[in-house]
Amino acid sequence: MSPLQGDPSESPKLYRELADWFHLLTRPEDYAEEAAFYIETLRASAEHPIHTVLELGSGGGNNASHMKSEFHLTLIDISTEMIALSRRLNPECEHIQGDMRTFRLGRDFDAVFVHDAIGYMTSEADLRSAMQTAFVHCRPGGAALFAPDAVRETFRPVTDHGGHDGDGRALRYVEWTWDPEPADTVYVTDFAYLLRESSGDVRVAYDRHLLGLFPRATWMDLLVETGFKARALLFQHSEEERPLDVFVGLRPTRT
Repeated sequence: MSPLQGDPSESPKLYRELADWFHLLTRPEDYAEEAAFYIETLRASAEHPIHTVLELGSGGGNNASHMKSEFHLTLIDISTEMIALSRRLNPECEHIQGDMRTFRLGRDFDAVFVHDAIGYMTSEADLRSAMQTAFVHCRPGGAALFAPDAVRETFRPVTDHGGHDGDGRALRYVEWTWDPEPADTVYVTDFAYLLRESSGDVRVAYDRHLLGLFPRATWMDLLVETGFKARALLFQHSEEERPLDVFVGLRPTRT
């Protein structure tokens, strides 16, 4: 997940001053199962072999740490702190700072991948802009995959907790996801972080994430408006109770 809404200075603390703690909240090794699904789905969806992949909103590079053995990756994120974190994990990958709504690199790729960072698109206009970025960077016959955390039909309020120990320090968190206004396209995830330093001192940080929530039909309609041939899939992670909605767009070879 990475911050892609508005001014980066106003993005969640997790992607700015707390970025060095990110891999104690969510570890790269925990992404192996879903990364394997994304690799398989991209290959099955494109009309040609996939060698180059552009990831929009690559965050700390967790998915990239698994996908880089299969593809040549270019990783885009708006946060300089998250890019620095991902570079340490994935030094062999190309990293570029950019906003997925407006970024233009001037070259295309066999496929485009957007994980849960797409959740920071909180309006249809922002979501459409991110899809347009994916479209213009996807070569004809290529595929774009979007994996939001939630869609309107399956959204449920939830409270979770977790965290990990690191080298001389540790993080624990409580996560509270809720929807203050079901009539709009935004939901909220509030985090409370307990951060234990190597000295043994513990401090507390609060963080709010504003995330987009759209019906499946909106996802499909916007993909088609953008120019993709759209389809929806479900991914059932072995550790999750409900399946994850995944949206795939094929860029046609002919218009």
